[in-house]
Amino acid sequence: MSRRQSPSGHRLRGVPEAPLPRELVEFLEEPNAAVIATVRSDGAPYTAATWYDWDEGRVLVNMDYERLRLSHMRRDPRVSITVLDIGDWYRAITVLGRVVEIRDDDGLRDIDRLSQRYRGEPYRNRERKRVTALIEPERWHEHR
Repeated sequence: MSRRQSPSGHRLRGVPEAPLPRELVEFLEEPNAAVIATVRSDGAPYTAATWYDWDEGRVLVNMDYERLRLSHMRRDPRVSITVLDIGDWYRAITVLGRVVEIRDDDGLRDIDRLSQRYRGEPYRNRERKRVTALIEPERWHEHR
């Protein structure tokens, strides 16, 4: 199977491979709204709104340790994240990739980073365990 084919062998037309162009990276570096999709055990997609950050060529996401999407990522690392331009609903970027690292968010450093990015303050809930996932982009698509 080539990188330009899906697991079922179908060609992926019009979906460029990583790395992303600089102008799209600049867009991803902004605190835009995002939706992440994971693969459920029955193969169906599962989506959830999420905070994210662009982290040296990877997408960083963080979640409560009991979130369904975390169990999906552990079982099947294929994910996509669609980042929306709030000022222009006709513009979005979807990054398709794989979770390459899952780690405990000791000290809540990653969720604090995301909360500062989106809310301007540290994360409020200090009681719940958090987990960080890093996504390695494989392909991307800009919606216009």
